[in-house]
Amino acid sequence: MNDELDRAYSPWTLGPLSLRNRFIKSATNEGNAPGGTPTKALVRHHRSMAAGGVGMTTVAYCAVCPDGKTFEDQVMLGADSRPHLRALTDAVHAEGAAACAQITHGGAFTFLRQLSTPSPVSASGGINPPGFLSGRLFKHAASQDELRSLRVQFVRGAREAREAGFDAVEIHMGHGYLLSQFLSPAYNRRTDEFGGSAERRARFPREVLSDVLDAVGASMAVTCKISIFEGMRGGGTVEEAIVTARSMSDAGAHLIVNSAGMNVESPWHIFGSEMPPGIGGENASALMRAGNRMLKWQEPRIEFREMYLLEASRQIRAAVRTPLAYLGGVTSVEGIRTAMSEGFDAIVMGRALIHRPDLLMAFRSGELSKSGCNHCNSCIAAMYSASGTRCVLTSPEDFEANRIPAATPSAPQ
Repeated sequence: MNDELDRAYSPWTLGPLSLRNRFIKSATNEGNAPGGTPTKALVRHHRSMAAGGVGMTTVAYCAVCPDGKTFEDQVMLGADSRPHLRALTDAVHAEGAAACAQITHGGAFTFLRQLSTPSPVSASGGINPPGFLSGRLFKHAASQDELRSLRVQFVRGAREAREAGFDAVEIHMGHGYLLSQFLSPAYNRRTDEFGGSAERRARFPREVLSDVLDAVGASMAVTCKISIFEGMRGGGTVEEAIVTARSMSDAGAHLIVNSAGMNVESPWHIFGSEMPPGIGGENASALMRAGNRMLKWQEPRIEFREMYLLEASRQIRAAVRTPLAYLGGVTSVEGIRTAMSEGFDAIVMGRALIHRPDLLMAFRSGELSKSGCNHCNSCIAAMYSASGTRCVLTSPEDFEANRIPAATPSAPQ
């Protein structure tokens, strides 16, 4: 079994990118961009992951346009954020790791106070389930002109990420954001070429992927993240996710990252455990607080187990030849060995690394064989705090670092 562990820690090639190992820090919303400006806290977060030994760290939710943000305090790729993101990528590179920008658009899942359209864009129009948390109760179907514009925005976002020093982009096609709204049978009721069968629902996300690959794929790794099941009534199944994975594989994705669940309807499937109270923090609207209560009523009894997405991910692994990353509760040396022995090409980790950024080094040295993360998910609620995402067990709050723009020169020592 040491062969599997050695393979995980060995260098590998992801598209045009060479990585020092097969470990990727997952995109976990950091809450470190108040007003949309990346801060010193965001740099510190990702530098710590790089110093701790990952091959690549992923900056969560970089919007491709103003309407694409889900919250006001999120990064949008562009000239304003570029110097701050460059400070982050420089810091990550200095620690020997690569940096990936997760590029996405929220579609109907948005809490923005202002949009350029009367209602948020989605695959189809009508009642907007996420809007019951934000007050945006209706959504509209993307027109042909909007679809063309959205493709351009994703390409522009990828190019902006490259200008900011990122080595890779992850196109988010899961969790209920815009591209996942096209993939989801619960959201996509279109009758044109972008709706109907699973193959047709995958068409627009595939076009986005193809455009991004054409634009930056020779110089950057281009990956995509999908929900392999949605876990909601009328939502996508593993069988439909196989169709999506094959479509993205045929389009040339350098890596597919498996995840699961939806942010609003079934967030517990994303994390494989119960959600914490207080999502949205002290600034949560009355609607969001009511939504939290409704979610807790609907939430099934679910206890964390290591490798909680393995059974479903095996089916994707058997269906595609494209490199595939395992995400879903790797918390031990044995979990790493299992993922490698199951034929996955990379391992994506989140909460265990937030708990201890140098966990991989501790595993490799033999200091630890299992993470100390207890999967309380309080790090998720902390995203909405003034200091941003942190492990409440191991990291103190630091409000000051989350007030200072990332590119601000450091004071002389």
